Amino acid sequence: MTKRRRGSRRLHESDSGAFARLVDRAIATIPEPFSEALAEVAVVIDDWPSDEQLLDNGLTLEDDLYGLYEGVPRTEWQADWITVPNRITLFRGPLEEDFTEPEALAEEVRITVIHELAHHLGIDDDRLDELGVG
Repeated sequence: MTKRRRGSRRLHESDSGAFARLVDRAIATIPEPFSEALAEVAVVIDDWPSDEQLLDNGLTLEDDLYGLYEGVPRTEWQADWITVPNRITLFRGPLEEDFTEPEALAEEVRITVIHELAHHLGIDDDRLDELGVG
């Protein structure tokens, strides 16, 4: 989970295609063997997090997220479990609001994808901070 404070900028519909291309480029930079884990998660783009997503993650309604992993991390999988859909959501509004320069936005999208994929691999926020991807 990557978080920040909620902003008020309205999004433009034309931004969505360019943002999706940034996400595609970020995904393409994930090296093996980590990129193989992307086959186990859906990567989706939403404009803003829902109130439920904020509250379920210990945030307030004034907070926003850059990204969120929802699912069961690989390290918790069990042989007798039914497969649960895993999802990484990138929130376009907060990212575009905080990173107005194209290069900075592209880098933060890449960092957010890596951060959320790490959660899928069972790496928690403390360890990500130690690795410099927090």
